[in-house]
Amino acid sequence: MTAPAPTRPRRWVGAPVVVFLLLAGFFGAVFAWAAPPFWGHDEITQYGRAYQVSQGGWLPQEIPEDRVEGMRSWGGEVPLEVWQVMGLAFEDYETDLPEPAPEVDNPTAYPRLLDAPLTGEKATVWFTNTSAYSPVPYLPQAASLALAEAVGGDTRALVYAPRIAGLLAYLAVGGLAVHALRGTRFAWVVVTVGLLPIAVFQAGTTTADTLTNALALLLSALLVKSLFLRRPLGAVETAALLGTMVALPLSKPTYVLLPLLALLVPAGVTALAGRGPWWRISSVAALAVGLGGFAAWTSVSGETTEGMGYMRSPEQYETVRPGDQMSGILADPLGFLYTFVESWAFRDLLWFDQFFGELGFSYVKVPGATQIFAILALVLAVLGAERLLARVLPTAATAAVVVLTTGMIFGTLYLSFSPVDFYIIDGVQGRYFVPLAVLGLAVLAQWVSVRLVVAPGPMEAG
Repeated sequence: MTAPAPTRPRRWVGAPVVVFLLLAGFFGAVFAWAAPPFWGHDEITQYGRAYQVSQGGWLPQEIPEDRVEGMRSWGGEVPLEVWQVMGLAFEDYETDLPEPAPEVDNPTAYPRLLDAPLTGEKATVWFTNTSAYSPVPYLPQAASLALAEAVGGDTRALVYAPRIAGLLAYLAVGGLAVHALRGTRFAWVVVTVGLLPIAVFQAGTTTADTLTNALALLLSALLVKSLFLRRPLGAVETAALLGTMVALPLSKPTYVLLPLLALLVPAGVTALAGRGPWWRISSVAALAVGLGGFAAWTSVSGETTEGMGYMRSPEQYETVRPGDQMSGILADPLGFLYTFVESWAFRDLLWFDQFFGELGFSYVKVPGATQIFAILALVLAVLGAERLLARVLPTAATAAVVVLTTGMIFGTLYLSFSPVDFYIIDGVQGRYFVPLAVLGLAVLAQWVSVRLVVAPGPMEAG
């Protein structure tokens, strides 16, 4: 009689999780350490909002403004020593020296300012753009700032603590997203998106995008598992799905439609299967809280759009007028459509580069080889994934939500950042599409039946 083949013990943490945590952790730490202070995307204003939240300032705070009569500004206070580092960083990356000069014009000035002890003095910082965001995506950074001040940290501690906290949050939430797809090859799609250079760079800087990207990654992984792979969700995963339905609409308003897809998840694949209507009640309640919070916050922060013109050059301060833009759309929708098409014609290559990596406001692009390898990794991950089993409605709904969210990104920037009668929709950046990548690739994998033949092995069993 032939003895049965030995079975391999089930591993709680598979290869995809290990790869994600090791690579994202290592390179995120490298970016957090190597990127000069406040050289991340909007990192000065992102930090200002995070510090405000750490001090209990959850609502937008209007600050004095005298540059243009009638225009308003929002912001708050930061430690004077941190403000001095901000000033150095702003002057440094605005001084764009020609090649082969280094990007950092005065590297020795940073250590001197970072080593300064805190005196307790404060300086007012403008951050109208990030005042529009709720406190939710800043909670990890805000907690680290409160802790750094409580233990008597110096300027360096206050600058780097939120970077480290954001990276840890990204690893925790992103790791859970990958772990949710354990035992599937589609997990490698989530790993690949989560390891895009731009995503890891943002995880290592102070920004609301860190937690937003991680929450979108988690929500997408859970939707793929339940709708596209039709596999059951455990208790932790069901709770995580409900949690992301609340948190994501409060993180960045442009992604408010993504949680709607959770309403399509059948009760039978959740941890509440067989418990009557509890999944339907729970999902509707979570969505109501998320959308209700989004609506409430929008009503509180909506007036901050009045100061968004200050994000532009001085001669354009008064050209950003959301009301006039909306009137223009209603009066001439074809004209808006033409501007939308022109935006793609002029900027699509830039957005493509930014999707893979344009690192911070120094506009350092990742090498071309990095983009090629990232594209190859995405292609191999999708073609190596198992065949998906989504029905027509979830697939079509997911595709529609991805398209509509893309439209919301353009619409938001047209209203709140683009000057009236500008030739394109300005301010769109490729990194804004990272939260849509997993769901977009899931739809593509559902529609494309071609697959690579993958032999069973440890990479598949992860």
